[in-house]
Amino acid sequence: MYIFWLIIGVALAAVGGCRFVRGVVEMSAVLRIPPGIVGATIAAFATSSPEMVVAVLAATDGAPELALGDALGSNMANLGLVLGVTVSLAKVTARWADIRRDLPAALFTLGLLALLVIDGEINRVDAVVMFAVFASWLTWVTVDARREVSAVEVLEDEGPRHFIRDVVTGIVALVAAGRLIVSAAESIGDTLGWDKFIVGTVFVAIGTSTPELTTAIVSARRGHAEVGVGAVLGSNVFNTLFIVGIGAIIQPIDVSQPSTYVAIACGAMATALAMPRRSGDLVFARGLLLLIAYVAYVTVVISTRA
Repeated sequence: MYIFWLIIGVALAAVGGCRFVRGVVEMSAVLRIPPGIVGATIAAFATSSPEMVVAVLAATDGAPELALGDALGSNMANLGLVLGVTVSLAKVTARWADIRRDLPAALFTLGLLALLVIDGEINRVDAVVMFAVFASWLTWVTVDARREVSAVEVLEDEGPRHFIRDVVTGIVALVAAGRLIVSAAESIGDTLGWDKFIVGTVFVAIGTSTPELTTAIVSARRGHAEVGVGAVLGSNVFNTLFIVGIGAIIQPIDVSQPSTYVAIACGAMATALAMPRRSGDLVFARGLLLLIAYVAYVTVVISTRA
């Protein structure tokens, strides 16, 4: 029964997240916000909305470890599944100029997290540090991206009157999905004897990464692959700093260091694999490596927590 509710929650997260992403990106197109801001801030924020809802609900329910597992698992799902599948289906071109800011930032935030978990806990002071670094990154992104002058429509543009409907219905679906996912995941973890970190990184992360998959595939098909790649990398920065920070500010997170360091190391490796060639191309072989890295990540994390 709990698996059924988890499936329903993941489906709601997929629908609500995609609806929310479309509404936010449509709004940005109407307001003529530059594509750099759309990809690295607005789309990244919107696609991380399922993780944010899960983090808040998990922490308030006394299970912040679920939020940590979901954030780190989503980072790997974004790179290993989302970018891996996208690149495996078609060659993706993302110039270094398009990711020069977000790829190093994604690596830096993982390094920062590795330092913060040395004492076995992510507390409220750590959360404040994360928020400060996140605010600095967001300011850098916004100032840098404002140099661009055009706007792009990443998802289907149905006109300005529709984005409010999409945003509102997306939020409602996400809140409902978050409640179902958290409750079902906790129950499944208790039944299987798995802790909340594993449940978050294996089950929940796949469902909450669906909006990133939609954004990456659609943006690539429309010839704006840099927006999809930027959304994936920006979403990972958002997950590592803001999502984990929210969970920790509500309730400090007890950290199991071996599996957390495995997740951080795998995330760093997958981020490095997302670096394109000099030509800017990400080809099939790179997508296959990302998919293999994700499978290896899930296998190793489960074995370290068994």
